[in-house]
Amino acid sequence: MKILLTGANGYIGRRLLPVLIRQGHHVVCLVRDKRRIELEEGLVEKVEFYEADLVNQELLKDLPQDIDVAYYLLHSLGSSSNDFHELEQKISMNFVEAIDRTNCQQIVYLSGISNDEGLSKHLSSRKNVEDILTKAKAPLTTLRAAIIIGSGGASFEIIRDLVEKLPIMVAPKWLKTKCQPIAIRNVVQYLSDVLVKEETYNRIFDIGGPDILTYKEMLLTFAKVRRLKRIIITLPVLTPRLSSYWLHFVTSTSYKIARSLVDSMRNEVIVKHTGIEDIVPQQLISYEDAVKLAFDKIAQNEVVSSWKDALVSSQINADLMDYIQVPVHGCLVDQRIMDFDRPREEVLNNIWSIGGDRGWYYWDFLWKIRGIIDKAVGGVGLRRGRRSPSQLVAGDSLDFWRVLVADKKEGRLLLYAEMKLPGEAWLEFRLVEEDGQIKLKQTATFRPHGLLGRLYWYSVYVFHEFIFKGMLSRIVSYNASNKKELAE
Repeated sequence: MKILLTGANGYIGRRLLPVLIRQGHHVVCLVRDKRRIELEEGLVEKVEFYEADLVNQELLKDLPQDIDVAYYLLHSLGSSSNDFHELEQKISMNFVEAIDRTNCQQIVYLSGISNDEGLSKHLSSRKNVEDILTKAKAPLTTLRAAIIIGSGGASFEIIRDLVEKLPIMVAPKWLKTKCQPIAIRNVVQYLSDVLVKEETYNRIFDIGGPDILTYKEMLLTFAKVRRLKRIIITLPVLTPRLSSYWLHFVTSTSYKIARSLVDSMRNEVIVKHTGIEDIVPQQLISYEDAVKLAFDKIAQNEVVSSWKDALVSSQINADLMDYIQVPVHGCLVDQRIMDFDRPREEVLNNIWSIGGDRGWYYWDFLWKIRGIIDKAVGGVGLRRGRRSPSQLVAGDSLDFWRVLVADKKEGRLLLYAEMKLPGEAWLEFRLVEEDGQIKLKQTATFRPHGLLGRLYWYSVYVFHEFIFKGMLSRIVSYNASNKKELAE
């Protein structure tokens, strides 16, 4: 079958894609920029890319006509848009208009469980998208999930942040709300196995795991898996706004996402629309086992995708590939070059391991302070970490940077700053050969926005003098086997 996959570079899409290919389907990935997807060897020739933005209906006029099934895996929860409800409505309407021009036999939509009265804005928006998709000519299969548990998932990472960083949690009353979490493996199997099954057409199915837990029980079970003793105190006085700020500062999520999640946590998300278990029978994984499986993936450096790597809007921070060409004019630059006489691969491995748990090699405490400041002014901070401790691909988040280029063969890593700045910033590492000697060239580029941007650059210039010099030296000298520098 020929399948259209939207959200192919998102958290769910990147896991579903290889499953569909292994099943023998021809997959057309609808993406804004195909350079952001790095596929395993052997998969590239089996995938077709269609570059378009669902915000712009004109870009969809040449969508392939011979589509059999279309997956709708898009959401704008983390969008820079002030009203993600309107954005989701627009792109879903454009999707219906485009898919109606094809021969599509089925649309599969992954939504959120929304059985409560008084839905949050987030769940209400998902329900609205569902209503719009039902107007398409092709029958709709809706799978409504509760919290999805898997390595790299938003819920998993937020729970992990809370449990691993806070021995004592003073939490709001929404921790008593019930939820039915589901393992990512079960979600992917449901998605892949409902293809062209007529008994799923124009039906809604809630999908959840075998356990119904409160959010407090989920936190304590997570702590049990991690062998951590945690105390949780719930207080009724913590308002949604205060709770959102609390999540924002403690976890890797942004304030906008935190606010949407907190608002949604007042709604119980428990399976009520049953029947999928008869159509797609499978062994449901318990919450505790799902957490253990996620950590197995992390331990094996096999985190396929992360919610933090998905770019969700068509605005400036979603078109980051336009920033691959680092500007020259009107920029302030700090460039340093250093020789080294150790194997090229060892230095490359040090570059590819930067950030996350490894840190930034020199005066790491200042990077942490910068992350705290960024969080305080509404930025992403350092808590996003990285998807894998040793692998990087274009589109990955890396603390408060975004990976634009990760070309190990050419020895080039280019990062774009997503921290709050009065300008735009790039950080590039490149291995070059000059006069028969391999050197590491490290370039920090800043394009200031007006006078404030220039004042910012010069105010931190003295710190850059030490930090960039020390970082370059230790990238060249760091020995991961004994965690010592080979040379200063």
